[in-house]
Amino acid sequence: MEFAAAYTKFWQELGPARKMVLATALAEKVTARMMSVVVLEKKLYFQTDITFRKYQQIRSNPHVALCADNIQIEGYCQEEGIPACHAAFSSAFQAHFPGSYQRYSALQHERVFSVTPTFIERWLYIDGKPHIETFAIESALYSLLEYGANGEHAAY
Repeated sequence: MEFAAAYTKFWQELGPARKMVLATALAEKVTARMMSVVVLEKKLYFQTDITFRKYQQIRSNPHVALCADNIQIEGYCQEEGIPACHAAFSSAFQAHFPGSYQRYSALQHERVFSVTPTFIERWLYIDGKPHIETFAIESALYSLLEYGANGEHAAY
């Protein structure tokens, strides 16, 4: 399968929203926490408070990772402003996480962030056999490799 078709299929299968673990790092300290994430146009969006440690970590080191189930997404994180100024995010977040939207989105210190993926890895099981699917987004490289018992990978 070519990169563009596989990448589109990946986003369709990921869905419009999910809870994901966000990993951030600063000064050799890595932290992780669950986040409510929405997907808009092949980017991932979440909100957080500017007084939280993760906010400072992202501002100083915008390279982050998101993980859910058997999917790991590495990317570049960028602040987008307050939720009220990002209509598409607010609409999607309210639809998928209404409790969080009501509790947090109008708070003074909340900010929206987008994650532009740079690398995605996903484990798939095809006919009961494990496979590693990868997307190197910036170079538009796609691979789907069967994972062997001895650690070898067979390309398709």
